[in-house]
Order: sequence, then C-alpha cells, then structure tokens
Amino acid sequence: MRGMAGAALLLGLVSLAACDGREESAIDNLANGANASQVENNVRAEAQALMEPLAPPAPGTPGGLPVEPAPAEEGAIDPDSAQGAAQVVQGYYGLLEEKRFSDAQDLWNDQSVIGAQDDAHFAARFRGFSEIHANIGSPAEIEGAAGSSFVTVPVQVYGRLKANGKPWYRLRQVVLRRVDEVPGASEADRRWHIESIGAYVAPPADEADNATQTAQLISATDGLARKH
Repeated sequence: MRGMAGAALLLGLVSLAACDGREESAIDNLANGANASQVENNVRAEAQALMEPLAPPAPGTPGGLPVEPAPAEEGAIDPDSAQGAAQVVQGYYGLLEEKRFSDAQDLWNDQSVIGAQDDAHFAARFRGFSEIHANIGSPAEIEGAAGSSFVTVPVQVYGRLKANGKPWYRLRQVVLRRVDEVPGASEADRRWHIESIGAYVAPPADEADNATQTAQLISATDGLARKH
C-alpha cells in the first residue's frame, strides 16, 4: 500500500508540473531518481521564481532606511554599546527569517507584553508571511532613564505574503533596553533586550526632544505583523 501511495503522490506532482508547463523538469527529476520531496521543492522554487521579486526601497528613498551618516568602524563591537544593540536586532530578524520564533522571542524583555506571550501566540504574529527579511540601520545614541539605558534602531522589514505571494515592505524601529550597573541587576538584566517595535519615526530636529520621543516609543509594541 505504501508503494501505491508513493506512486500516486509522484503522479500528482507530475500532473501539477504539467499544468504549470514544467512537466519536462519534473519528469527529468523523477527519471534521475529524485524523491517526491525533491520534486515538490523544485516545483515550488520554480513557482517562486515567477513571483514579483523582493526589492526593498533603497536608503534615502521613500520607504527606505535613513542614509548612513558614515560607515561603521571595523573591529570588535562592545555588546553594551549602541552597535551591540543593533547586533541584537540583526540577530532577532535573522531568527525570524529562519522561522525560529521561540528563540526570537527570547530576545524580548520577558516582562513586556510581547515577551510574555506564550510561544503559539508569538509565532502566530508571523503566520501571514512565507518569507521574512530585514535590513538594519544605524542605531541612535544611547539614552538613560531611571537606571536603564535605551537605544533605538531603525529597521527595514520586508517579506512575502503567504496568501498571494506579494512583496511586503515596512519601516520599523526597535527600542532596546538594558539595566545599568545598579544593585540587584543580574547579568541578563544588563544585556540588551527588545522593549518595543513600532512604526519608524524620523529623529527630531531638536536633540533635546529625544528623551520624550523614546518614552513614547516604549509603549508602541505593535511588532512586525501590524499592517497599518
């Protein structure tokens, strides 16, 4: 029975390829001893190639990241620095790209609304995407408040919608927090964690307004899945 079922599955895949005009490649794969999973993956890859390509807007254009003020210096990055916070953001979106949602959630402050969600609810935020990618911008200056440090990192998030295969682009900014060297702070507290993710807001012209802006951003926990 298992052999009959396998044959039926392979026949169905060949039929699917034939409907899409790709019967020759599918048959070649079968003739070369490819298994059903390989054939299905090849058909999916060919279909993906026909989709509208992902082309996130360039820096400095509408929908693009801010233009980099200067190239980042080479060398080791201090994990407590603003660049260290940007590395956390890069790691977060890398985990989302790999669909390692539980590991990605571990980079959130576990006392935040999103960080405290159960695994299933967190993963459900991304179920509408077949692909998730991101370009990370330069972090802002570190700001301090009430024994903690905060930094904002702009992010260009892009991907593909599972429902129709269309590209999806958004500018976001991630606010990260770490506890300063204060009594009772653990090693984990002193590492950068994601506090919130919200819509990108251009830096204010008056740098004195930065502290007010950061306080407002901390409450904007809309995450990736917000569409509007």
